[in-house]
Amino acid sequence: MEERKVEYVEECPECKAKNLSRDYERAEIICNSCGLVIDEKIIDNGPEWRAFDHEQRVKRSRTGAPMTYTIHDKGLSTVIDWRNRDSYGKDIPARKRAQIYRLRKWQQRIRVSNATERNLAFALTELDKVASRLNLPKEIREQAAVVYRKAVEKGLIRGRSIEGVSAAALYAACRICNIPRTLDEIADAAKLNRKEIGRTYRFVARELDISLNPTTPIEYVPRFASELGLSGEIQSKAIEVLKMAMGKELTSGRGPTGVAAAAIYIASVLLGERRTQREVAEVAGVTEVTIRNRYKELAERLNIDIVI
Repeated sequence: MEERKVEYVEECPECKAKNLSRDYERAEIICNSCGLVIDEKIIDNGPEWRAFDHEQRVKRSRTGAPMTYTIHDKGLSTVIDWRNRDSYGKDIPARKRAQIYRLRKWQQRIRVSNATERNLAFALTELDKVASRLNLPKEIREQAAVVYRKAVEKGLIRGRSIEGVSAAALYAACRICNIPRTLDEIADAAKLNRKEIGRTYRFVARELDISLNPTTPIEYVPRFASELGLSGEIQSKAIEVLKMAMGKELTSGRGPTGVAAAAIYIASVLLGERRTQREVAEVAGVTEVTIRNRYKELAERLNIDIVI
């Protein structure tokens, strides 16, 4: 049987348009502009099965999980499941369970073969714990794992605690992905000293040439407003206040969380979804005095009339 070569067409030979569609039910490539059938009997390289949700897609997939940097071996090694069931879901006979137990134990041992892998295994587990406490998404964990791996490759771990470097990598990842978390939040979740994490972060950022812009108060508004149960209208108003303040350079030299909290407090009062200074301070991790000072300054300099 003669093998048919599939031509990958980029434009219509008739009208030169690039607006093409592939109809896999009819096995045709069609130009949407002039209607010309450019090719027929095309091959569908996708799976022959259909899946209507994520669970079905995972069950029918013939490949394993994708590569991930959050596991020390990048998820490429084999894992013997802890459940005593075979590939068909049937119970393993009792006479074979001791053998499976020994295989599982040796498989866990050989996954970590040297000191570097042991370091990564411990650090990435610690990193995942801290990220879970902060409810950080998967992309942050992946980025933090990449930063930590680069630090290991450059020998930046020597003389520093694994927990401190992993917390610093997580803080750097938050900054890189524009999902800001303060050093205090990272320190509380990692149960470490704030100064140690800050010092390690500055060292790692300098050695790995990670240049990041300072966080702005606007980046904290969605998270604070969401935790306070405020509407999108309040968020928009708070961002508008902050943009005005940044235009007049009222935010420079001040902590971004305190300014963001003050703007949210002002917006909640102006639009009738009032929250107390204490509620806003608890969510933002600042004192009520800070919010009072910031909101009075913003209201005065921006000519905002607030009725308390």
